[in-house]
Amino acid sequence: MEAVTRPDEPKCSTAPNNTDTPLHRLLGVLAGPWTIFLIWVLASEGPMRFGALHRRIEGISTKMLTERLRLLEDEGFVTRHYEPTVPPQVTYSPTKRVTELLPVLKMLCSLSREWYSSEMQSARKVAGR
Repeated sequence: MEAVTRPDEPKCSTAPNNTDTPLHRLLGVLAGPWTIFLIWVLASEGPMRFGALHRRIEGISTKMLTERLRLLEDEGFVTRHYEPTVPPQVTYSPTKRVTELLPVLKMLCSLSREWYSSEMQSARKVAGR
């Protein structure tokens, strides 16, 4: 059964062996660990220095944060601004791509509340919190 699309909506390939598509590339970027949360933080809070991001995203290692930021920079989701001061200041800013992705992330946030809030509240009651 084929999904229903609007006439003006481009089709996205869902063939199992077709990995050379824009959708596959986007999902590959977003599916990485911490990536969506990192995008959410930058979209919500604006430009941030590396140290501030590291403190804001509790539990992420320095190595992982560096890898994710490099990937997001390479893919055009963030810009990196380097100031040659002592110590050097590096600031990461969200780009237009993040702005365009934000409505989708807000929708996911809304769905997560709808789907999981009552389950989490029930689990807390059972745990005695």
